[in-house]
Amino acid sequence: MEGRAGPGGSEEEQKGGLEGTGLNLPANLHGNLKSASSDENLKEILQNIKSSKTPAVINYGASWCYICSQILPTFCKLSNDFPKLSFVYADIDECLETTQHIRYTPTFHFFRDGERVDEMYGAGEERLHDRLWLHS
Repeated sequence: MEGRAGPGGSEEEQKGGLEGTGLNLPANLHGNLKSASSDENLKEILQNIKSSKTPAVINYGASWCYICSQILPTFCKLSNDFPKLSFVYADIDECLETTQHIRYTPTFHFFRDGERVDEMYGAGEERLHDRLWLHS
């Protein structure tokens, strides 16, 4: 099969989630930033959000989305500014089944007490910061 990495294929081609973006992202200092690289992984993360009651934000993006690649470094940086929030990045192309409802990228879903309480479309560092502050 031409163009696909087999068992001996390069690791870079097989990486998913944040590692697969190819972007130079800030380090996460608090361990509150996760990446969903499959439907099963995202379902598990969503279940943890609902059962833990920890405030959370999910960034639904795509590797081909220019705006997503512009806001993702800010999203990662903000995870350091809001250590009590759980941050999740989900690539819609890696979590096809679970992200069927996402129509625009980037889309941000905000959770509090296990329930989705807010949604934001598009990017904007100040808008995102303000929403995170509101929900933290």
